[in-house]
Amino acid sequence: MKDHALHRWDYLDSCWNTRQVKNTHFTLVFTVHTSDGREETTMAGSGGKKVHQMIVGFGGSGFGQVAIAVAISFLVRVFSAPGPALSPENDPDDTLENGSDDAEAGATGKVTPVTISWRNINCSLSDKSSKSVRFLLRNVSGEARPGRLLAIMGPSGSGKTTLLNVLAGQLTASPRLHLSGVLEFNGKPASKNAYKFAYVRQEDLFFSQLTVRETLSLATELQLPNISSAEERDEFVSTLLFKLGLVSCADTNVGDAKVRGISGGEKKRLSMACELLASPSVIFSDEPTTGLDAFQAEKVMETLQQLAQDGHTVICSIHQPRGSVYSKFDDIILLTEGSLVYAGPARDEPLAYFSKFGYQCPDHINPAEFLADLISIDYSSSDSVYTSKKRIDGLVESFSESLSGVIYATPITVNNLSNSRKKISQRAVAKKKGVWWKQFWLLLKRAWMQASRDAPTNKVRARMSIASAIIFGSVFWRMGNSQTSIQDRMGLLQVTAINTAMAALTKTVGVFPKERAIVDRERAKGSYSLGPYLLSKLLAELPIGAAFPLMFGTVLYPMARLHPTLQRFGKFCGIITMESFAASAMGLTVGAMVPTTEAAMAVGPSLMTVFIVFGGYYVNPENTPIIFRWIPSCSLIRWAFQGVSINEFSGLQFDHQHSFDIQTGEQALERISFGKSRIRDTVVAQNRILLFWYCTTYLLLEKNKPKYQQLETPIDDNTPLLKLEEINSEEVDQTLEAPPVVEVDSDQPPESPGVDLVGPFVLEGAK
Repeated sequence: MKDHALHRWDYLDSCWNTRQVKNTHFTLVFTVHTSDGREETTMAGSGGKKVHQMIVGFGGSGFGQVAIAVAISFLVRVFSAPGPALSPENDPDDTLENGSDDAEAGATGKVTPVTISWRNINCSLSDKSSKSVRFLLRNVSGEARPGRLLAIMGPSGSGKTTLLNVLAGQLTASPRLHLSGVLEFNGKPASKNAYKFAYVRQEDLFFSQLTVRETLSLATELQLPNISSAEERDEFVSTLLFKLGLVSCADTNVGDAKVRGISGGEKKRLSMACELLASPSVIFSDEPTTGLDAFQAEKVMETLQQLAQDGHTVICSIHQPRGSVYSKFDDIILLTEGSLVYAGPARDEPLAYFSKFGYQCPDHINPAEFLADLISIDYSSSDSVYTSKKRIDGLVESFSESLSGVIYATPITVNNLSNSRKKISQRAVAKKKGVWWKQFWLLLKRAWMQASRDAPTNKVRARMSIASAIIFGSVFWRMGNSQTSIQDRMGLLQVTAINTAMAALTKTVGVFPKERAIVDRERAKGSYSLGPYLLSKLLAELPIGAAFPLMFGTVLYPMARLHPTLQRFGKFCGIITMESFAASAMGLTVGAMVPTTEAAMAVGPSLMTVFIVFGGYYVNPENTPIIFRWIPSCSLIRWAFQGVSINEFSGLQFDHQHSFDIQTGEQALERISFGKSRIRDTVVAQNRILLFWYCTTYLLLEKNKPKYQQLETPIDDNTPLLKLEEINSEEVDQTLEAPPVVEVDSDQPPESPGVDLVGPFVLEGAK
């Protein structure tokens, strides 16, 4: 796009001097390439002379004019961008014809059944330094069916979250990762069969100043735009609140570490409610009970069980549940060190399976605790490590030799398969037409509520602005017109520029990385595009962001007795306010560039320090080394210092006794190389810097959006997926004679028997 803009600019620049262009109507044409490969053309008509005067006047000449042309074409791209596009892994040709029913399905609560089958999933992580490979998952197979709650259990580091992310397609991409295996939905390969899913992560992230009802209502408007009636939307939200047990806290702020809000269990259920808006077929939940007490953990699991009974396919990872929680599982998968130890029905079946090897669960013991101890490595001594590893290796080998497919108690009938192979909704929300401005207004409303209601942060910023103004005003109290006041004035104006920029920067880099995580999740669901979000955030924070520099200037200006005219005071406040906006925009760029708040807090002030050094006070621009002379033109500190210096010193007369003394403010400006500058130059430069940081933020957010590892299907994988059919005990006696089970000590590894270890199950499909 930049090349197109530069090409057109070169052409226009070559035509400015011709009488024909200057005196006739002029049409400026911008062509941008959209994400789906189309070209969009925008025309702006105006008189040639007016366009020339406008761009030259704002951009100066040379590089400035090119920058303005690129910026205008960029803004055209932002405002003309289409809605969220389909995920790249989804072929648009596979979109179902009645895709408009997605929102209707969400409103009516209809759930399309989806059966997920996977086999031979391998995930390895390579280490370049040691040239070693560590397997996170080894030949893991399994199945998850509608109406059943599947729990993935295992000790820490066993691969539970990795497997869950693989099934949900949410495994973060890395060049060090290698992922292979077969993943099917309703019997079709994952790459050709999209579906709607919900992913409830361990960390519950929300906008803290919104209530539970407001959070759900705004999410409903963004994800289900077809619900246009306010009454219908309120009824839908109320039903969801009742279903998830959130009625009692519906009008309570969500809260965060600074402001007390709803409990951890209520946040987890709110996460589920936000994910359930579009009636997903599959629900993934990563350790939903982590950080919750026993009561809240059971309430959350009851919610997941109810969702499974409503027809959803529910898969969760869990570490070590209490007994009442374990009884809610329909199926379980046991993992240890990435290997499969058991996959099948839950409750008593795993205990019966392991009892065949002599591992009996004692009475009155939580089965989940028994299973966790059985497949965990004891690191208390070298002997215990050897014994437990040998036991686990025997269990893994026995399960892999006994079953090369997947065992489940519920039979899969032909009717179930035919019903589940219906066309289902696209995983990514289809492109929405005409909703850009609706998204913008909804996001503007949310951003304003979040910014205006954040009383603790706003109070702290207000107090710090007033306190710093009082301190600076006391130090530089009522400066006169002596020769020493020249240095005092310059020092005050420099610390004013530094203080204003640092206050805005630290606030932004401390908040935006957390907000970015929420935005990334919502954008991944297709709730909205980046353009409306970024524009709404900027506009919502303008009034509040301007209030604190105005407080600072109002207190400081009369205390220090700066140039005492109302016009000069207004220009002073305007310059530092623009600097505050530029520093906030720089904070957005830093927050979009680094992954965590801690990293942003390290990078932001370090970058600002460079701008302070080249801020016009410590190093004269004329003495700056050639290699660094571009930095002052990019320093927001320099331009703010230049603006307030010109505003303060112009027209001042100083007391003097010698001929070499500085007599006027213009002479003082000449000493710091600001003599030929104007306040207008400062305003134009600040706007350029502001626009540059906003554009950079947009591009970084687009570039750094989450990327997920693609599953590679083995070329030679022709292994049929084995399924088991439930039969009664009489049929077992007639078809299979169970061999005697040899009791072994629980500390010894089992021998791999050459018999069917599943008792009441018969393998089908093995040829």
